[in-house]
Amino acid sequence: MILSQAQLNHFHHKKEISSPASLLLVILFLILPGLALGHGVAEGDASFLQQREGFHFWPYFYLGAKHMVTGYDHLLFLAGVVFFVHRLSDVVVYVSLFALGHTLTLISGVFFDVPANVYLVDAIIGISVIYKAAENLGALESIGIKFDPKAAVFGFGLIHGLGLATKLQEISISEEGLLGNLIAFNVGVEVGQILGLSFLVIMIFALRTNTRYRSYYVASNVLIMTGGIILTAYQLTGYGLLS
Repeated sequence: MILSQAQLNHFHHKKEISSPASLLLVILFLILPGLALGHGVAEGDASFLQQREGFHFWPYFYLGAKHMVTGYDHLLFLAGVVFFVHRLSDVVVYVSLFALGHTLTLISGVFFDVPANVYLVDAIIGISVIYKAAENLGALESIGIKFDPKAAVFGFGLIHGLGLATKLQEISISEEGLLGNLIAFNVGVEVGQILGLSFLVIMIFALRTNTRYRSYYVASNVLIMTGGIILTAYQLTGYGLLS
């Protein structure tokens, strides 16, 4: 069978797009299971905080920034948000809503010791990643599901904040200076979010100048959704629903 030049060009283009996507998919399957099971406060960090009494801004600030920069679940969701909007001003609006949501539940969740199952909360965070990617791909609209995108981002921000709160609830931190330490942690989270988000915005907005952006858009959101599915499955397995 002899392929025409047009067919060869189409095959080459398809292969060029799918190969990086396939590679990223393999990487997701290899690294996310371990990350999903180990996405808490590092033992060394926990031990350091447990030995400290009173208000300590920088240790909590560092922990919050570190958690957000390495928080693959939060960054996957934010990547979906950046893909959804088209102007930098919209990025600011949506990320501000997300930040307000996770600030409220992060501080109140720890300060008032709100009980929450870490596996279920992280499973819902995984679902939020799936939702955002599905919305970007038009899958939700095609089956008649439509939510106010700003309300959804704020609502999922509340869940992400509760997820952050469960990480701090896992360690016995001093009640002396607790509110100040929580604020310091949250400030660190915001700084880490800005750092991670800046990279995402630059990368995604740069892709929009590429003539193949639509293919990258679809492949990237499929990968984001896949990451969300893996995260959700592992957290539900940890909870016992899928075991």
